[in-house]
Amino acid sequence: MVRAALLLLVLNLACPAEAADVLVRASRDGDVLRVEASAEFESGLEHAWQVLTDYDHLAGFIPGMRESRVIERGAHGPIVEQKGEVRLLFLSYAIEVRLAIEEYPCRRIVSRAVAGSFRHMSGAYLIEAVHGRVRLRYAGTLVPNFYVPPLIGTLVLRLSIERQFGALVDEILRRHGDRAPARPET
Repeated sequence: MVRAALLLLVLNLACPAEAADVLVRASRDGDVLRVEASAEFESGLEHAWQVLTDYDHLAGFIPGMRESRVIERGAHGPIVEQKGEVRLLFLSYAIEVRLAIEEYPCRRIVSRAVAGSFRHMSGAYLIEAVHGRVRLRYAGTLVPNFYVPPLIGTLVLRLSIERQFGALVDEILRRHGDRAPARPET
């Protein structure tokens, strides 16, 4: 029954991201899940930075995220608490994470989980100007505290990150008048 539910989830998530030039790769080595995402689009570095660091409003446009809020600000950056869920038909799995974030303005954001649903979670966004466009890249490593099925889990991860990363790019473009309103959350 769980395999059938996961297959239906994959089919439901199989719609491509709307943002142009989005590429997502996911791989697995034992319990370690790795993901890479990239996109190129018309915008300024400052515009992309504003959306990426708008931690208190990420849940408004990132699929599956219910809450995102800064709970503390330190010398190196904020501590952000995020809550969401993964849905498998009528089943729902809560995801919670507290991230320590280091910001390098308009260039890079590095995060690592300090509490939550992952034994390990780290990632980095890199932003660069390329021929008058913005190139946004993300690379992350995850080791969840919950079971992720081997083959289908990697596919679900890739499709989920594709939707989320695509929504992030869509929001950057939307906020700066270059695109229609963001997709409704599903």
